[in-house]
Amino acid sequence: MKELVEFIAKALVDNPDEVVVKEVSGERVTLYELRVGDGEVGKVIGKGGRTANAMRTILNSVSTKHGKRAELEILE
Repeated sequence: MKELVEFIAKALVDNPDEVVVKEVSGERVTLYELRVGDGEVGKVIGKGGRTANAMRTILNSVSTKHGKRAELEILE
């Protein structure tokens, strides 16, 4: 799933080399921390947070299919 988040984020930004996804596993939830280059956070969040919500929906669908729970956090 880390690769999925990374793939989507790299498609959205101008500098895909600066996309970093960190996976933090907990007891019940796996947290994915997404960092992008300077000035590109808005591209990942989208207007009104629509792009970020869509990424979270996709991540939740995939994780639920695998019987797990995942959350996406976009860091500046």
